[in-house]
Formats: sequence, structure tokens, C-alpha cells
Amino acid sequence: MINKTYIILFSLITFSSFSQVLTGKVEDEFLFSLPEVYLFNLNSESHSHSNEFGEFVLNNTKVNDIIKCYKLGYKTLEFKVVSLEKIKLVLESNSIQLEQIVLDGSFNTNNTIAKIDLMTNPVNSSQELLRKVPGLFIGQHAGGGKAEQIFLRGFDIDHGTDIALSVDGMPINMVSHAHGQGYSDLHFIIPETLNKIDFEKGPYNANKGNFATAGYVAFNTHNKIDKNLVAIDLGQFNTKRIVSLFNLLDNSKNENAYVATEYILTDGPFDSPQNFNRLNLFGKYTNQLSNSSKFSIQASRFSSKWDASGQIPNRLVKSGEISRFGAVDDTEGGFTSRTNFIVSSEKMIDDYTFIKSNAYYSNYDFTLFSNFTFFLNDAQNGDQIKQRENRNLFGGSTAFNKKIFSKKYDLTFQSGLGFRVDNIDDIELSHTLNRKNVLEQIQYGAIDESNIFGYINSEFKFGKLKIAPAFRLDYFKFNYQDFLATTYSNLSNDNFKISPKLNFIYSKSNTIEYFLKSGFGFHSNDARVVLQQNKDITPSVFGADFGTIYKPFSNFFINATLWTLHSQQEFVYVGDEGVVEASGKSRRYGLDLGFRFQLSDYLFVDFDGNYSYARTGNDFDAFIPLAPKFSSTGAITLKEYKSFSANFNYRFLGNRAANEDNTIIAKGYFVSDFNLNYKIKNLNFGLAVENIFNTEWNETQFLTESRLQNESQSVEEIHFTPGTPFFAKMKIAYTF
Repeated sequence: MINKTYIILFSLITFSSFSQVLTGKVEDEFLFSLPEVYLFNLNSESHSHSNEFGEFVLNNTKVNDIIKCYKLGYKTLEFKVVSLEKIKLVLESNSIQLEQIVLDGSFNTNNTIAKIDLMTNPVNSSQELLRKVPGLFIGQHAGGGKAEQIFLRGFDIDHGTDIALSVDGMPINMVSHAHGQGYSDLHFIIPETLNKIDFEKGPYNANKGNFATAGYVAFNTHNKIDKNLVAIDLGQFNTKRIVSLFNLLDNSKNENAYVATEYILTDGPFDSPQNFNRLNLFGKYTNQLSNSSKFSIQASRFSSKWDASGQIPNRLVKSGEISRFGAVDDTEGGFTSRTNFIVSSEKMIDDYTFIKSNAYYSNYDFTLFSNFTFFLNDAQNGDQIKQRENRNLFGGSTAFNKKIFSKKYDLTFQSGLGFRVDNIDDIELSHTLNRKNVLEQIQYGAIDESNIFGYINSEFKFGKLKIAPAFRLDYFKFNYQDFLATTYSNLSNDNFKISPKLNFIYSKSNTIEYFLKSGFGFHSNDARVVLQQNKDITPSVFGADFGTIYKPFSNFFINATLWTLHSQQEFVYVGDEGVVEASGKSRRYGLDLGFRFQLSDYLFVDFDGNYSYARTGNDFDAFIPLAPKFSSTGAITLKEYKSFSANFNYRFLGNRAANEDNTIIAKGYFVSDFNLNYKIKNLNFGLAVENIFNTEWNETQFLTESRLQNESQSVEEIHFTPGTPFFAKMKIAYTF
């Protein structure tokens, strides 16, 4: 058996020699490597991409063939092959042109969509980062310091239960978190440091594991910055933001280093000031050790404190007892911090092979005070709760990437191994009074949770057809020590999870392609639920996408996708009560539709519309509370026209069921934002207005049973956090 395996591998490698190939490297005019350059042979119609080192291998290429090179933001380069010796190509920077986008049969064109949106309308707040994902909506309901609530593809994802989030290979999601499973606080990311946003909807990529059911979003930071930056924002509600980026090594060819800082203060529009403050520090060093090896190390520190007005009941606002921006318990809020270290390396073995590795460590602290039911459970002291934890998170992964060319097919192969360990000390849920007095400890203990994984992604190309089978194996180990038990209690359990995937893509031409994706995914359950309540550890989700991407004109492309997601079991850990809610199996179907259109060299239009049908229960006849039904976003953007840039955008979230029988509705909203920038030499002046039409809208809504101190009976109704009213801020930025 072993001999047969070696014969097959030897045959694959031998076949590669039958195919003529062109190898080379792509750089920009400053001689920095350019990744993700698309190269297309006009004669043989073969194509390739440059890797992280700018290196490429173009199959089925011979002397006198004509090659075209495309990259968004760079001039298209066309040249004739004069020999098959390794070459060096240089691309010149240029304005953004959608004609530079070529449909190449890639399984994830979302990278291109996100790149366009990021380049035409950069984000300047961490809250805007996730809004770059079409169909993804967020809501804040605890004073700005708590992680946002997320909605995508018929999921109320809470704070990250069904979406895998990462930055530079380090996971953001927190397993077995004090507040909720998969809790993801992105506020430690400084938007100006971001280079790329990679996302995919559905569980179709084997290198994305836990939480990647509705999809994943991977953020990547710059290895270098072109210019130093100092900027200040001043706005209503006592809002201030100061951000700076400084280049430390003047961008030498082999070494780059920069630091970034961000400081934010705001009181928000609430009657009780938020007293919100956040400090971010970030530094990154990158060294290209040789033409085939790269190393980077980064460190960041984030801390935040805030007060919150929480969710307020409709009845108090309707009666006029409080305003929409009032509070029942304004002692809510909290404080949190996170310190991160990430080390990454990339090594080319040869023109066809490279290895990419990373390791990370994070220390995380979290304390949150909330009161959702007011005086329902404790008529004298109120129902305030404290959720607290201190966590050490560390892990790493290595991915082996290989390209093999043969007469019958081309193969791109990736295999990876990795691990993640979470040590959570003093994880606590307590009933408190005025943040200070602990009235009762509901849960208190320590968690050790480990995840070891391996995966294989492969992509076989047969002419215009690509077939991509993939496989992932996860092993989980859970330990929970219950400090409230009368005797020593250290519970443990483990589990294996297998997640196969199978994807197809057919590229009819460079202007149209069709794809079919399918696969199994999962999200793990909270360790306390697994061990104390004997619930399934990793219930499966099966998903499938069928769609097309069409580019009828050089400056216009449209994408459409029909999708479905089937969950084996809807388990939701309610950290506020220390219990799990199980609603049975679920089915979701939907349609995603979007386009990007460049009207001129300076004017861009984009649109995304998303419909989802979500049901649960044994007979799939129950609505899933707060699951989005229809949502849409759109924008018109003016990019660098006579020193002016501007953007007008909207987001629409339709009415949704707030309970299982759809008798109570969470009202939707339509909100528009506007920004205008003027650049003169090294100075940039900006005006940004959120909710420019001063729409009255609810950012988050929940059907909650609560009782006020003067009420004899409880009331179940919609409780909400109001959305931001008209909010204007000015910005001045200086680059040098």
C-alpha cells in the first residue's frame, strides 16, 4: 500500500514535466512583491495568480504567447513570452477600474467584492468592518463597548455563534465565553491598519472550522504603510477619535515596521452618558529574509470602559415616562481588555510549493453588567447580573500548499494542522446590586478547552471545470471545574468531528461562471452545557450554494446565489441565565443578489439584496425569532474627483418575527449615511453624517418579559436599544 502511494505521488510530479510552464515574480514600482495578481495566457487560456511572495507559475505557456496581468488598482500589463526562463514583472499603480477584474474560476470572488468596497469607501470605525460583508447586519445594545449582535443568512448569530472571525490567522471568537458562545469583540482592530477582508458565506472551506456555519470573515493587516498618518475626529455627543500610524523603517525593501494608535471618547446620544473610552495600540514588523522566505511579528493592546442604558421597554416610551434614549437601569456597562501577539512565517520550497505558519497568544479580560428584566426576579434589589472571565488563548497552525500540473488536469493542494487552547479562569455569572454587591453566585468555575484539527483542501482543474473536494477533522477536549459544588467537581468530555466538503465551478468564459458549493460545518457548544447538561458537543450544519457571477460589460458585474442551510440542532447558550435553549432542527433557504457598477473613472454604484426563509421545530413550522427575512444595502461613491471623494449609502432591514408564531413583530428600518472628503496636498478634510435623515429606528430588539419596580405584574413585550439619531462629525487627517 505504501509503495502504491509513492508511485502515485511520483507519477503526479512526473506529469508536471510534460507541461510547459512560465515562472516569475510580480512587483510594484517600488519593487515590493505583489500578491494576487491575475495572469492570463491569451493563446492557451491558462491562468494563474501570484502568491504571497509575488511568485507565479503559469501552465501551458510557450514562446510567443501573449500574457495579460491584472490587479485591482494597477495598470494592466500585456507582454509576449520571449523565453521560458524565470522573469520579473513590474505593475504600475493606477486608479480603481472594474475592467481589471477578470472572472477566473476562483471559488471565492468575495475577496474582490470586499476589496472594491474597501478601496472605494474605506471604513473608519470597527463597527463598520463587518458591514463590508454583503447581507451581514450588526446591532449594538450595550453602550458601545460590548461586541455587536450579528445577523446573516437567516441567523440571529448573537455575538458570533455562527460566524468564524479572525485577524491575521488569530481567532476572534471566544469559546465558552461568559456572555455567549462564540463571543467576538472586534474593537481591538484599528480600521486604518486593514489591508484585506476575506469572507465566504456557508461552511465550504476546510481551513475554517468552529463557528463557520453561516460563514467566515478573515481580516488581514498591512505588512507596510506608504505614509505616516495623524487624524482627529470631532463629533456630536462629545465624540472624539484620534488615530495615528507611523512608519518606523522607511519601507526598506526587506524590512518594514509600523505602529498605530487609536483613542476614542463619546457619551453617545443617551440621556445617561455612556462615558465610553477605548484605547488601541498596534505594532507590526515584517522581514523578507530572502526571495523565498518572509517573517512577521505583531503585538496589540486594547482596553475599553463604558456605561450603558441597556434595552428599554416599549411601554415606558409610549407612556412618556422616559424618552427613546432614556434608561431603567443606567448602572449597566462594563470594562474589557485584550493583549495579542501573532507570529507568522511564509516559506517557498520551490516554484510549486510553499508553507505558511502562524502562532498566537492572547490574554483577555471581560466584565459586563446587565439588567434585562429589571425587577422580575428580585423585587427589592433588581435583576442586575455580572458576567466575568479572564482568559489565556494560544494556538497555531501550519498549511502546506502545492501545485501539480499534468496533461489531464491541474491540481492545487493544501493540507494543514493546527491547535487552539483556551484556559478560562474564574468564569462567573452572579446576581449583583449597583455593580458592587454580589447577592448570589449563579455559576462560578474554570474551563480548559482544547481543539486540535487537520484539513485537506484540493482543487482539480479539467479545462473549464474545477472540482474541489475537501475534508476536515476536529478533536475537542472539555474540562470544567465547578467552584460552587459542595465537593470537588472536575467534569470532562471529548469529541471528534468530521466535516466533508465538495465544490464545483464552471468557467464558461472570462465573463461568466457558475458554481455549486456544498459542505458540512458546525459550532461547538459551551463547555458548561456539554458537561453539566449533557448536550451535543458539535451539532452539524449542512449547506449548499448554487449561483453565478456574470460580467456583461467591462465595468459591471453581477452575482446571484441560491442557498440553503440545514441545522441538526439549534442550541443557543444563554449566558445571562446560565442555561441552554434548544429549539430543534432548522431549515433556511435564501437568495443573495448584488452588483458593482463603475459609471465613470470616478463614480461607482453598488447594491446587495438578501432574502432568507428560516424555520425551526420538529415540523419546521416555527419562526426563528429575530432571523432576518429581507435586507439590502447600497451606495453611490465618488472616488478622488478633483480632490473630492463622497459616499451616500443606505441599509435596510425588513420586519422580522420576534417570537415563534410571528404574532409579535420586530420592526425594520431604513437608514442612510453620508460622507464627504476634500484633499489638498497632505491634508484631508472630512464630514461624516450617520442617519442623515434623522430616522427613528431601533438598532436591536428583543421580546422580553420584565417587571418595573412599581408594577404588580410582569409584561412581555418588545424591549429595544434605539439607533443613532442624526450624528455629524468632522475629520482632519495629515499624511507625511
